[in-house]
Amino acid sequence: MEIWSALAIGFFGSFHCIGMCGPIALALPGKNKSTFSLVWGRLLYNIGRVLTYTFLGGIFGIIGHSIALAGIQQSVSILLGALILVGALFQFSFLQKWKAKIGINILFNRLEQLMLSQFKKGGTLTLFFIGILNGLLPCGFVYVGLAGSVTTGSIVQGSLFMMLFGIGTIPAMMVMSLAPGFVSLEWRQRINKFIPYLAATFGIYLIIRGIIAGEMLH
Repeated sequence: MEIWSALAIGFFGSFHCIGMCGPIALALPGKNKSTFSLVWGRLLYNIGRVLTYTFLGGIFGIIGHSIALAGIQQSVSILLGALILVGALFQFSFLQKWKAKIGINILFNRLEQLMLSQFKKGGTLTLFFIGILNGLLPCGFVYVGLAGSVTTGSIVQGSLFMMLFGIGTIPAMMVMSLAPGFVSLEWRQRINKFIPYLAATFGIYLIIRGIIAGEMLH
């Protein structure tokens, strides 16, 4: 279930994230190069994003392991599921207010400036580095994926969960960067209407999983 959840969240969530990462994908350097170089550069960009997600998944997997050792994994699963459910209902708009209140937007603004400075540089590896930085940008569905990696309770499983999440995002991001007109605005809007239901479903799954695991312990 977790493997398919990670891929589904990544794939469908990527259509939502196109609104944020789409302009970056479209503006990537190297458009005047050969077709092979163009495709390879975009692929490196996406590999960079996936590596960042994998690294973050490992960190949150460690957190999940600590939670499991403390014996509160079931409660945390229910809590994370509830937060995702609330986020889906409000389409994660409350996260913007939360980030503004604690001043974390300043950190992300500096990250964006660092990433944009890379666009002035040449070389294929620059695209890889841009992808690594892009993976650190705030995104509601990345938060959903990280919540899933926490519930795995393992650094390996957490890393795998977020790696699969990242792989799920590649198709839409590759199409966006190579053929931006392939997926029309109308279809993206239709998919975006479905995305909160996907997040809510995963949230409910975490809640039920926590409840069942708790009952099995009694």
